[in-house]
Amino acid sequence: MKRRGFYLKMIVSSLIRRRSRMLTALLAVAIGATVLSGLVTVYYDIPRQMGREFRSYGANLILVPSGAALSEEAVDLAVGVFPSESVVGVAPYRYAPAKINEQPFMIAGTQLSEAKKASPYWYVNGAWPDNPGEALIGQEVADAIRLPPGSEFTLTGSDAEGAGFTGSFTVSGIVQTGGSEEAFIFISLEDLTALIGDGAYDVVECSISAQEAELRAAAERIEEGVPGVAPRLVKRVTQSEGAVLSKLQALVYLVTAIVLLLTMICVATTMTAVVTERRREIGLKKALGAADASVIGEFLGEGVLLGALGGLLGSGLGFAFAQIVSVNVFHSRIAWLPALIPATLAASVAVTGIACLAPVRSATDVDPAVVLRGE
Repeated sequence: MKRRGFYLKMIVSSLIRRRSRMLTALLAVAIGATVLSGLVTVYYDIPRQMGREFRSYGANLILVPSGAALSEEAVDLAVGVFPSESVVGVAPYRYAPAKINEQPFMIAGTQLSEAKKASPYWYVNGAWPDNPGEALIGQEVADAIRLPPGSEFTLTGSDAEGAGFTGSFTVSGIVQTGGSEEAFIFISLEDLTALIGDGAYDVVECSISAQEAELRAAAERIEEGVPGVAPRLVKRVTQSEGAVLSKLQALVYLVTAIVLLLTMICVATTMTAVVTERRREIGLKKALGAADASVIGEFLGEGVLLGALGGLLGSGLGFAFAQIVSVNVFHSRIAWLPALIPATLAASVAVTGIACLAPVRSATDVDPAVVLRGE
């Protein structure tokens, strides 16, 4: 125990005597550890953050009937494949033709609260329906029959059995998407059932916070394990999300590798200068009988201690750095990763240890006779 204490005291004393150079090395290690820790934290949080951002582009999984009717029970089984925390919104749709003042239109019955979650990109001029008898109408419908928000209209048509129906509704808002949604009249499923009776869903739009590979695997499980349901990935959304994530993660790898390389070069340069300054000291030790292993242990101990101190400092600063990036880019906070400290410490110690190999080898090549003669 006394020997270990003396060894540690010797290393610390050596670092203090050359504090200007060692502070440079420590700063380099700390900066490298900060960037490493911050980027690793961001790397692990990118899928969650980017997945949430991509959910603003709408559904990434569509459920359609496969031979049989698309029942509520089958939809529940299909959605149950995903963890509850990854399900952003599930909007089932039933469609039926109807008329307003003898002009034909298409009604879309849905759970409006889920449609709002699954399609947050919809721009609604007015408000989303909160009460029975309220409807959202597409911009094309509003232009065709001149219905502003707050106006009333009457739907007429025939149900599945051929019986006529009539229903009065109030326009709560006008939907603008630039897509096919502008040609529909959206009402609640309860209101549609009251008009045309019970029936199966025609399609279900799902917004799931998951990567493309996870969605594909889940879609295969649904297709194999849930009869009557055919899952379809929305490729323009899932592929775009996968491409962006892969590029961001590749960028994290590249920046991390460059920072670690620069840190290694800085530490190696500093330790080389230290070895050069201490050539006489090394020569004297070897002349007094110190083995190469002793010299190697001393310099490696200094490098490891620098790596540990820089890693400990960098792990805390790295989390602060990642938090700033997340708040400013994604407007949300990052959770603390408990494994971050040991991982950063291990990486910092490994980098400084590798950086010290060349200087330490040059230290073992010192010839005591040559050095002590002043050559």
